[in-house]
Amino acid sequence: MLVLLPPSEGKASSGRGAPLKPESLSLPGLAEARAAVLDELVELCAADEEKARVVLGLSEGLRGEVAKNVDLRTAGARPAGEIYTGVLYDALGLASLDAAAKRRAGRSLLVFSGLWGAVRVTDRIPSYRCSMGVKLPGLGALGGHWRDSMASVLPEAAGDGLVLDLRSSAYASAWKPKGEVAARTATVRVLHAPTRKVVSHFNKATKGRIVRSLLEAGAVPRSTEELVVALRDLRYVVEESGKPGALDVLVDEIH
Repeated sequence: MLVLLPPSEGKASSGRGAPLKPESLSLPGLAEARAAVLDELVELCAADEEKARVVLGLSEGLRGEVAKNVDLRTAGARPAGEIYTGVLYDALGLASLDAAAKRRAGRSLLVFSGLWGAVRVTDRIPSYRCSMGVKLPGLGALGGHWRDSMASVLPEAAGDGLVLDLRSSAYASAWKPKGEVAARTATVRVLHAPTRKVVSHFNKATKGRIVRSLLEAGAVPRSTEELVVALRDLRYVVEESGKPGALDVLVDEIH
């Protein structure tokens, strides 16, 4: 099973580890596209702080994030699973998984990124600021920039198992499963059971808990049908939405 996750806007500090080694990142077929984004992002942020702030869509209070991008090549790097924070990652709680579940996470979780394309949670990266919705002056919209290289790399990464796609729409724009990969791709929508409405906060938190539950249980569903069984065994209330591969998980409490 391959689980596709969005990143978090907020990120932990890079720390004092060894700096980024681009050649060590997973999915080496993305290396050329990564280098193009990294080069332009660093150049933009070093040349004109105000322009970079506007391009990156940062508020005045987040101006310091521009300087962070200037130092991407020399800043300390940490596993991506430690860099990404926020509601989903807090609920996922990678650090508190047991050893076996951590190994499963390293094999099965893939985090999409405007800067890196996609990385595994064990890949060492620096803290950065660059969402998939950004349009860099020389490369254009990053969703479009990543599309061709993703199309050649991601089907191989998906293997022949289930793809559980938990990305937000901006990150889904970088790669849309096609053909037989699409046929074994599942998506999850989290609904507040009494109202049948999506609420952003507990949507993210529940998705984090779902991934954690699957990792802890060692579940390896190979189809949407097997995923439904696995989630119900883990006491989630799951309904098929009527669209191929689309599932609704119903939650009574917002937390």
